[in-house]
Amino acid sequence: MTELEIKGLTVEVDGKQILKGLDLVVTKGETHALMGPNGSGKSTLAYAIMGHPAYNVTDGSILVQGTDIGELPPDERAKMGLFLAMQYPTEIPGVSLTNFLRTAINATREEDLPVRQFMTSLREHMSALQMDERFLQRNVNEGFSGGEKKRFEILQMAMLQPQIAVLDETDSGLDVDALKVVAEGINRLRGPQLGVLLITHYTRILRYITPDHVHVMVDGRVVQSGGPELAAELEEGGYEHLRVSA
Repeated sequence: MTELEIKGLTVEVDGKQILKGLDLVVTKGETHALMGPNGSGKSTLAYAIMGHPAYNVTDGSILVQGTDIGELPPDERAKMGLFLAMQYPTEIPGVSLTNFLRTAINATREEDLPVRQFMTSLREHMSALQMDERFLQRNVNEGFSGGEKKRFEILQMAMLQPQIAVLDETDSGLDVDALKVVAEGINRLRGPQLGVLLITHYTRILRYITPDHVHVMVDGRVVQSGGPELAAELEEGGYEHLRVSA
C-alpha cells in the first residue's frame, strides 16, 4: 500500500500561494529525490506534510496509509510514522539530547521503551554516525556545528524508526566528510520498512545516495519525474529550461 500520497495539494503561506496542485506518491521501500530551484516550494511541501500551522492547505489532500491527515496536529502525524529532518534544526536550551530522544520515542509508542534498550540502541546509532558519547550530555543543537546538527537529525530518524522520512535539504551546509557520514547514515536506514523523500537543491548528495525516483519541482508543481539519470541531466543542464516550460 502507498504510505504517503499527495493529491492536488495547494498551500498558502502568509496569503501567498506556494504549492499549486502538487501530486506525489512515496511508498515504503523507495527513496524519492525531490529537486528544484530555490523558491520552487520544496520546503513548503515538507512543512505542509508535517502540519506546520503557518502553512495553510487550501485544496487537495495528504494521505498516510489511505487516511487523510489534513486535520491532524504534528504529533499525531509523527505517531502515524511521519518524520521530518529540518533544513535548519532548532536549538532547545536546557533539554539534553538524551531526554529529548527518549521523550520523543515514548511519545510515538504505546509502551515506554526500557531505559537499557534505549541506551544500547542510542549508543549503536551514535557510533555509526561518528558521534562522541559526550553528545549525550549536551542540549539539543546548542552550540552544534552544521554537520553535528544534521547528524543529530539522522540519529533521531534512526531511533524513531518512521515509515516515511522527509529529509529537507539534509546536505545543506555540510563539508564533504560530513556529507559522506550523513549519507552513509541514511543508506543504513533504507529498506523495505522505510520510504524516504529526500529534498535537495543540488545533486551532490545523490552521488552517495542513489534514489529510486527523481522528481523535479518548479513553481509549486512537480513538472518532471524519472529515474536516477534525471538527476545527472539536471547537473548538466540545470533548471532553466524547466522554468520556461512549467
